[in-house]
Amino acid sequence: MASGSARLYLIRHGEVINHGVYNGHTDVDVTPWGIKQMESLRDRLREKKIGAIYASDLRRTRLGAEIIAQPHHLVPQYFSEFREMNFGRWQGLTYKEVMEKYPEDIPRWLQDLEHFRIPQGESLRDVQERVLPKLTELIAKHQGEDFVLVCHGAVNRVIIADALHLPLAHLLRIEQDYGCLNIIEYSSSWSVVKLING
Repeated sequence: MASGSARLYLIRHGEVINHGVYNGHTDVDVTPWGIKQMESLRDRLREKKIGAIYASDLRRTRLGAEIIAQPHHLVPQYFSEFREMNFGRWQGLTYKEVMEKYPEDIPRWLQDLEHFRIPQGESLRDVQERVLPKLTELIAKHQGEDFVLVCHGAVNRVIIADALHLPLAHLLRIEQDYGCLNIIEYSSSWSVVKLING
């Protein structure tokens, strides 16, 4: 790592109990396999010198942060800014159910990923505007350090897209599996993505 830069270990939470549903801000639990995914990441990061561990304030990310924090004797900090995208009226529904109930929504969303605001929810631009200021604050705080952030699929994609200067319109080109690890280094003027969906 370059001197003075911050290294972010960006993690997606483990598998959730209702896989295949748009959960968004709904506070769902993880499966036993989701816990094992976090334990695997804990072991992978055990020897790293982690300065701090952060997560959204939803249970599925808090649990991951607590597991990863164990060998580092750190107390995770939670921020609502890192919550998953608010999927509005899609929350609690599968893709098929959304298409049956609101057939116009997903085609409109796919035509304008950046700006289409899901009814009663958010657009990806909204997500970007709440996530990036808090992330920028943490990067500045941890220059010269490694830190962990346990988040969600859409939030991670927004962070990675920003690091790559990738337009939000191409966000779905980035895969984020349950329990995946991404590594991004931030200097004062540059960002380098070292790993995606590891």
